[in-house]
Amino acid sequence: MSILFFTAVGLFAATFGSLVGLGGGVIIVPALVYLGPVFVGQSISVSTAVGTSLAVLIFTALSSTITFVKQKRVDFKSGWLFILTCAPGAMLGSYVTQFVNADSFQLSFGIFMLFMAILLIARGYMKPLNVRWNVNRTYTDGTGKTFEYGYSLLPALILGLAVGFISGLFGIGGGSLFVPAMVLLFRYPPHVATATSMFVILLSSLMGSFTKLSLGQVDLWMVLYLAPTAIIGGWLGAKIASMLSSDKLLWVLRISFVIIAAKMILEGLHIL
Repeated sequence: MSILFFTAVGLFAATFGSLVGLGGGVIIVPALVYLGPVFVGQSISVSTAVGTSLAVLIFTALSSTITFVKQKRVDFKSGWLFILTCAPGAMLGSYVTQFVNADSFQLSFGIFMLFMAILLIARGYMKPLNVRWNVNRTYTDGTGKTFEYGYSLLPALILGLAVGFISGLFGIGGGSLFVPAMVLLFRYPPHVATATSMFVILLSSLMGSFTKLSLGQVDLWMVLYLAPTAIIGGWLGAKIASMLSSDKLLWVLRISFVIIAAKMILEGLHIL
C-alpha cells in the first residue's frame, strides 16, 4: 500500500509540476503530512516532508529540464541570473523551517497556497506589464511566432531571492511564483517561463536539499520510493506541455490549491 501511495504521489506531483513549472512540491508536502499516517502507517513531520520534497524535486526538475532543453525552451542566461540569489535563498529558507512550529507552518503554507491560486487565476486574465527592461530577448516558437520579453538586473535578483527563500521554507520548488512573475512582470512566453523555471528549480532544490540533509530532515527511503515516478512525471509533464494547452489542467490545479489552502488554514487556526 505504501509503495502504491508513493508511486501515485510522485507521478501526479511531478507531471503537474513539470507541466506548469511548479516543481510538484506543493502536492508532495501536504500529501506526506496529511496522507502519510493513513498510507504509510506513521506520522511524517513537516520538516521531514519539506526536506524530502526538496530532494525529490531534484529528480523531477532534472527530468523535465532535459526534455525542455531538447525543445530549446530554456533561457539559460536569465536562469543563471535567477540562481545567483535563488540558491542562497533556498538554503536560508531550508534552515529557517526547523524554527517554525506545525500550526504556524500550516497557517502560513495555507495562506501562501491561497495566494498562489489567486496568482494562477489572475494569470489567465491579466496582461503582462508594458515595461521597457534593460535586457531584451526574443523567442520564436514552433509555429514561427516571435515573442519579445526582458528583465532588469535588480528586479531579477530580488525575485530570485524571494522565490528561493519560499522554496526552501515550504519545499515547493518556487515555480508557483516564478512562472506568474516571469509571465506578468517580464513578459516571458509561458513555455519559456515554465522551462526556465524548472531549470532554476533544479539548481535551487539541490542547494536546499543539502541544507535539509545536513539537518537530518530528509527521509532517504521516501526519496527512493518517490524518485522513479518523479523522473517519469517530470518527463511526461514536459511532453504534455509541448503538445497540449494547459488551461483545463491549470483549472484543476487552481481548484486543488484552494481546497488544500482552505484545509491547512482551518487546521492551523484549530477550526478543524
